[in-house]
Amino acid sequence: MVQEMRSPIHLVGSLPLESVDSVFSLIASKLVNCCHRIPDGETGDRKNWIAWQFGVFKNQEALVQAQNKDRDYQLHPPFTFASGCGVEDLDFSNLGFAREAISSFSKFSELQRTGVFPKTAKFMVAIPTPFAPVYSFTAYSDQQQVLPVYEAAILNELDEISRNIPPDRLVVQWDVATEMSIFENVYSVNIDEEWEFLTDCLARLGDHLEVDIELGFHLCYGSMNNKHWKEPDSLDMCVNVSNELREKISRPINFIHMPVPVNRSDDSYFAPLQSLDTESDTEIILGLVHGNQTIEQNLERVASAKAYLKEFGIATECGLGRGDPSEIPKLMELHARLATRI
Repeated sequence: MVQEMRSPIHLVGSLPLESVDSVFSLIASKLVNCCHRIPDGETGDRKNWIAWQFGVFKNQEALVQAQNKDRDYQLHPPFTFASGCGVEDLDFSNLGFAREAISSFSKFSELQRTGVFPKTAKFMVAIPTPFAPVYSFTAYSDQQQVLPVYEAAILNELDEISRNIPPDRLVVQWDVATEMSIFENVYSVNIDEEWEFLTDCLARLGDHLEVDIELGFHLCYGSMNNKHWKEPDSLDMCVNVSNELREKISRPINFIHMPVPVNRSDDSYFAPLQSLDTESDTEIILGLVHGNQTIEQNLERVASAKAYLKEFGIATECGLGRGDPSEIPKLMELHARLATRI
């Protein structure tokens, strides 16, 4: 019989293992008693978050690549429209998210059927917000034209996923990283009233899902080269975004994940949680698990957080796709040990 642990463990999405089968096997051996949203690890071509979508933009006949990057924190020089081409020439009909999710769910479902995963577990699909690839792979001047087309394509992929995976067994997590960098004034964008524009975009993504599908948001500060584009000063911005989403999204938000840097166990970091909209049933997940520290050091962060939020789930700050594969089993064990101590 599966024993319910007091503090649920959340896996943000990516795990640096060689295959979906390896990811499922690790979760089953280390976390099956305390992790009920199970991702496929975003393995293979998907291991570097949105990098696999670069090819989608590169293969567009309507786009050509610029010579230089728009900013340092960018994977490649961006694309712009070729001469004589416009949005009507774009073809984002096969982004790959649905194909990968449906394939992985088949394996998840079989493991559930044979009792490896409990029947209460759900399959989680982590998806970047449409704004992230558009902002990363297209020039500033073209982003507002490309975004509606790419957003529609991602929502079509999501519709395909929901047609093939029963809603009550599905979790969708939107990865909100690029938007957070703009909210934090790290990067610029050619959009008037960017807060309203981007939070409206996030609300559309949330409201697109039927209510039987679990909805979550991962508020992310980036992990390219295993480094944030900014260390958050506190949880203030995460709380502001969370409260705005609760106001704008008409359906329930099941969970929101917020990062906690390794060197922050001080009250000032967690104090903004006092302003969190506590009327919602939304589960808050704090990304405070750090594998390079002892369980006691991790528990210091837990204790600080508990002064401001009595109940929360635990996770790492971000997905682990860029981590060392050999360290992942030990990190999963740390999660499980922490779950019994909270």
